[in-house]
Amino acid sequence: MAKKVVATLKSGKGKEYSKVITMVKSEVTGAYTFKETMAHNDKIKEAIIEAKKA
Repeated sequence: MAKKVVATLKSGKGKEYSKVITMVKSEVTGAYTFKETMAHNDKIKEAIIEAKKA
C-alpha cells in the first residue's frame, strides 16, 4: 500500500513544486521567524528573494 502512495505522489503535478522555507530576522525584537511558501521549481530563486523582502 505504501508503494502505491509514493508512486502516486511522484507521477502527479505536485513534483513540479517545492516548499521554500526562509529564515528572516525581525528588526524590532531580533528574533528569527520562518516563512514558508510554495514555489514552482523553475522560480525558486525568485521566491527566496521575495520572501526576504517582505
